[in-house]
Amino acid sequence: MIRPVDQNTVSVYEQRAGEYRERRPPRHPEWAQALVVAALDGPRVDLGCGPGSYTGMLGHPVVALDAARAMLELVLDTAPSALRVQADLEALPFRRGSLGAAFARASYLHVSPPRLPLALAGLHHALRVGAPFHGSVRAGTADGPLANDDFPGRYFAEWEEEPLRDVLVGAGFTIDELSHESPEWLRLRATRARTLPDTVGPGMRLLVCGLNPSVYSADAGIGFARPGNRYWPAAIAAGLVSRSRDPVHALLDHGVGMTDIVKRATPRADALTVDEYRTGLARIQRLAAWLQPGAICFVGLAGYRAAIDRRATAGWQDARLGGVPVYVMPSTSGLNAHAQPPVLIEHLRAAMAGP
Repeated sequence: MIRPVDQNTVSVYEQRAGEYRERRPPRHPEWAQALVVAALDGPRVDLGCGPGSYTGMLGHPVVALDAARAMLELVLDTAPSALRVQADLEALPFRRGSLGAAFARASYLHVSPPRLPLALAGLHHALRVGAPFHGSVRAGTADGPLANDDFPGRYFAEWEEEPLRDVLVGAGFTIDELSHESPEWLRLRATRARTLPDTVGPGMRLLVCGLNPSVYSADAGIGFARPGNRYWPAAIAAGLVSRSRDPVHALLDHGVGMTDIVKRATPRADALTVDEYRTGLARIQRLAAWLQPGAICFVGLAGYRAAIDRRATAGWQDARLGGVPVYVMPSTSGLNAHAQPPVLIEHLRAAMAGP
């Protein structure tokens, strides 16, 4: 079940929306203008729009989205033609590929760090390939209410540059800019890439890791999407998941996350480079050290050998990643005739059971 954004924060905005508008005038209209220039066809969305300080600058058509109804009522003053949507940043109500751009000035900072990857996966789902995403978050390491907040009761998550870069890349975005707007703020400009976003979060029992997404899977928005791939039938038969081709359900209901060593989608894995393997593996190691899943299961023995250990055999590995035990299993591709469904099922059961 998707938890809503911090309700104390929403309550502050509901009760003090008018005061917030007066004390927070838009200071960066050039950000909105830059988004308009980069936007693709389709609606733009102002995520966590507040009183609509930037909404009217984003062109047309535009969607104003906020969790606080009082804020959305104020949007009528600045952007009367905007479509107003009361919704949660962690449960965006948009169809796949329906948006041409996204703007998020100081909004995702109200999402706790371990839940930001899945929130951004939802944004990746909603944006068209190539659509821009511009936003900002507070810089730092704080996690919780801020001292001397002039609107006390709000929750904040601050970010350092490199961890935020990892989350954005994992969520399927190409980073165009990630830099300090000031000592207190990080500014980001990113582009929705043709890839799969990670579905990861706190409390994972198992993190399933592929080599890289196929173009077919990236376009479908689902890992192991080809009809001949045996991953989803095997995962159901092994008891990992109860719903086929639904990675978000696998994470939220079963604690099974999904990622890839390399995020770039290709028709064939042999198009990947050694540098991509090394860079991607370092990200997986940091991801594991941060979220601490029960285990990591690499799907594809040949891919694991190419990326990590040429002499690896299927099963539990001696090496760990980020302190997390590692299991390697054969590829679930229909082209891998050596691994039949019963074998794949047993490997997935072993990975879930732990070392």
